[in-house]
Amino acid sequence: MKKKYFKIVFGLLQVGLCSTAVFAQDTTRLLNNVVVTATRSPKKLTDIGRVVTVISAEQINRSQGKTLPQLLNTVPGITFSGAQNAPGISTSVFLRGASSGNTLILIDGFPVNNAGSIDGSYDLNAFPLNQVERIEILKGSGSTLYGSDAVAGVINIITKHPQGQGLKGNVQLTGGSYNTFQESAGLSGLINHTGIAVNLSNTDSRGFAAATDTTNKAGFKKDGFHQRSASVNINQYISEKFSLNGNFQGSYNTGDLPYGAFTNDNNYTYNNTFIFGGLGAKVKLPKGTLVFNASQNTVRNHFKNLPPDNYETNQVTKNTGRISNLEAVLNYNLGSYFDITSGAGYKYSNTSQYSLFEQTGYHPGPSVISDDTAHNSIISVYTSLFFKSNIFHMELGGRYNHHSKYGDNFTYTINPSLYLADQFKVFGTIASAFKSPSLYQLSSQYGNSKLKPETTTSYEAGFDWEVVKNALSFNTVFYKRNTKDVIYFFSESVPPYSSFYKNGSFQKDKGFETELKYNSNKLTASAYFAYVTGKQTDEAGKQTANLYRRPKNTFGANVSYQACANFLIGVNYKYTGNRADQNFATYPSTITTLKSYNLVDLHLQLKATKNLDVFGDLNNVLDQKYTDWLGYNTRGINFTLGAKYRFN
Repeated sequence: MKKKYFKIVFGLLQVGLCSTAVFAQDTTRLLNNVVVTATRSPKKLTDIGRVVTVISAEQINRSQGKTLPQLLNTVPGITFSGAQNAPGISTSVFLRGASSGNTLILIDGFPVNNAGSIDGSYDLNAFPLNQVERIEILKGSGSTLYGSDAVAGVINIITKHPQGQGLKGNVQLTGGSYNTFQESAGLSGLINHTGIAVNLSNTDSRGFAAATDTTNKAGFKKDGFHQRSASVNINQYISEKFSLNGNFQGSYNTGDLPYGAFTNDNNYTYNNTFIFGGLGAKVKLPKGTLVFNASQNTVRNHFKNLPPDNYETNQVTKNTGRISNLEAVLNYNLGSYFDITSGAGYKYSNTSQYSLFEQTGYHPGPSVISDDTAHNSIISVYTSLFFKSNIFHMELGGRYNHHSKYGDNFTYTINPSLYLADQFKVFGTIASAFKSPSLYQLSSQYGNSKLKPETTTSYEAGFDWEVVKNALSFNTVFYKRNTKDVIYFFSESVPPYSSFYKNGSFQKDKGFETELKYNSNKLTASAYFAYVTGKQTDEAGKQTANLYRRPKNTFGANVSYQACANFLIGVNYKYTGNRADQNFATYPSTITTLKSYNLVDLHLQLKATKNLDVFGDLNNVLDQKYTDWLGYNTRGINFTLGAKYRFN
């Protein structure tokens, strides 16, 4: 009887929902897809021997109930540790197991890493998902084309740009668990030869206690999160061959923090400001393009922890990181067989930092880093030559860098590939990378001015097989990454118990990823498995399995089904295997194994009218109780409901 009842309800639901227009389908993720991040110019995946994952506009559109870290966490080979922690708590991106500072974040092709952070990494909580048009993820070394921070890969966040004549707008409202509400509005389009896209958003969340209360009786406060964000893109087409562009992205985040793992704090707050601006010019040449870019990225992190709790802790941190970039990039076709990408760049980084930490009986005074002393610059020139003849393709690239502290170095990329029978690509890559220590690692109270830069050699081999043309594909890639002079944090176990950064001998990581994808008019589905392992060898030869918070094994599946013309159902599943984490609640710290967990998320989207979409997300459907960071809480079952209205 119950079964019959559910059939009737589902049937009525379908009739009610399936009556109007058709949703846009995913762009086909197949070998004919065009990407720009792998070569800094538009090229088909068939023509390059690199692994590039694309998160399309349609995927982003049906993920509005997620944050940017949560969406990236569904990509094979990426672990976004902390993505399910309390809203606003910093997250760590581990691309193929590498530390966060080894992944370069781009906004519209401009680098935005934080010069004031410990390892140069950028907090992607700064970026509202509703301002993103598309994301391209280049896995494997990109240092030849992108410089020192692209050791493990590149995440290129492409913001919404003007499309089509006339202005179009939209407003979106969402609300959900933890008293989280978001309002956003966008306006974009072309007016004659000027294109403009403006997006604004506001997010407020009362959140939940970020730290774990082991007694369940201590009454930890809720750690809230608030964000105001704006992005602007302007294009001016001066002529058919010359255009100018400018972009701005700013976010102001405020919220509450716990004292640390397992520990509440009633007076610990933060406010972070992220300001990025870029100007560019593009010249169309007879057989190519010449692009000039200038950008400025400033991140201010302020933390304040006032007495009386936690031993009268009085803590004030004010860090500012600034990165200025200038570059020129030439893409040119040299005939039937060769394309070339060449460029020159200048990058200047500095940071100013103030840190005060006092407790009862402990008053060491503030630690101050001046931007007069904490700065460096790097000048680079590079060239990549792309050869294409029938089934054989090859990229040969080299980059010369001159660092203001570390002098000259050279990195390279060798990347051959074969494209067989119009549906099978096999490829391999050998590439090197250079990463200098961060300004914090050199200049802070834990800094070490004698640090040497890390140098990495990466190896990659795999295949991409389009089993059924435009429908079913299967890919697998193996990789290995060897880093010399790896930088790590060291604490002495004997007096004076100093802590500082130092160079070890090696960091050696390896792993593989495999993914099966299916695409049809109504169904888009994928399943994947990823494995990574790694060890650090210190200067004395001691080896440590140090990929903390990174699982060896992950697997998952993503399914999106167009149930009828105007109703879409999506399901994401991810298994995260056991991970090791450091327990600093003990002295000396110990290693704890965090248990595996399964997450299932459900998304429903209805096109109610021509201009109105409504959607709902139910996340962590199984209400799994798990830990991503030892001593910190994660989200249980939670939901988001929202509506988006478009107008011309």
